Amino acid sequence: MYISNEGLLVILFVGLVAGWLAGKVVRGAGFGIIGDIAIGICGALVASLLFPKLGIRLGTGLVSEIIYSAIGAVILLLVVRLVRGGGRF
Repeated sequence: MYISNEGLLVILFVGLVAGWLAGKVVRGAGFGIIGDIAIGICGALVASLLFPKLGIRLGTGLVSEIIYSAIGAVILLLVVRLVRGGGRF
């Protein structure tokens, strides 16, 4: 799958917002603002590639991308916490 330069910038911006949002949702599981933003960017990349292939659609536009990415970032934060934190949610 090819991602254009503009698409990559949108994913990075959305990842910043999603990382911050995921840090607020998963309190106590965050890794500071920089760590949450990094997880958010990874979550945005995973969500932008995985959710359309699974057929999951919440709408169109930037708001739906932020929702996708926030869900991806929350899942990644929980997985990283599970692996790093000794298996506790």
